[in-house]
Amino acid sequence: MAKTCYFCANGIKEVDYKDIEVLAHFMSENGDILSGKKTGACAKHQRKLNKAIERARFMSLLPYTTI
Repeated sequence: MAKTCYFCANGIKEVDYKDIEVLAHFMSENGDILSGKKTGACAKHQRKLNKAIERARFMSLLPYTTI
């Protein structure tokens, strides 16, 4: 069963680092970035997603880890 890319299905071209609610869906409970196999994101959007999460972490919008 192939998952469809959330971003392709909804017509989202750019992944915004300020959209924390969407980014949180692609992170585990520990704060790790989930792989493309688990999220179903295509390779192009998975790369953009990783960059957006890293930017959000740098700007202190998302935590690096949860303790």
